[in-house]
Amino acid sequence: MDFSDFVLAASVSDLADEAAAREQADAVEFRMDLASDPLEALDDYDGELPLIATNRPEWEGGEAEDSGRIDALSEAARMDCVDAVDIELAALTDDGAEALAAARSTETTTIVSAHDFEGTPELSDLAETLGEACSLGDVGKLAVTAEDRGDALDLLRVTHEYSAAGMTVATMAMGEAGRHTRAVAPLYGSRIGYAPVDAADATAPGQYDAATLRELVADLQ
Repeated sequence: MDFSDFVLAASVSDLADEAAAREQADAVEFRMDLASDPLEALDDYDGELPLIATNRPEWEGGEAEDSGRIDALSEAARMDCVDAVDIELAALTDDGAEALAAARSTETTTIVSAHDFEGTPELSDLAETLGEACSLGDVGKLAVTAEDRGDALDLLRVTHEYSAAGMTVATMAMGEAGRHTRAVAPLYGSRIGYAPVDAADATAPGQYDAATLRELVADLQ
């Protein structure tokens, strides 16, 4: 999957919602952890938009239990309909490496991600985490929780620095203080924006709905 340009990914827990996402989105992030039978849903997928498979664990803001989580993500990575998989940076010291290897064996794009729902680390720590994610995946993803504008600025700074160095990054600050970064970060090099089709179905704090994010990003370009 090519992230050389900005990709708006509609986050869904039901692949039947893919049709409604087509008007605004470039791709669909399928939240396997929120679906009742995700592998069957992937096997039956016949939509038009490329898929990013995410199976987020409870310890990083999702609902997937550890048992069988990586096996399911690895199986998804091998499916023809899956164009990219999201793997947590913290999981790569354990069995998450299996999903990374599965994706690489089929040339499926890898997004290595890190999320902080408590706050925003110091600038040096942001840079270290994003750099590590970039070194291990095709895309390095970093999501933090901004408590003030300074946090948002730090996130945008590391976004710009890594993008300018030729890395493919996806960044956003969650929460009200960082909400604007979802629209602004693409100006600094972030290549993926996540949004629900309907605002009521948001999967992270501060998400815009897909139509709003598309309009905001387009207006700022």
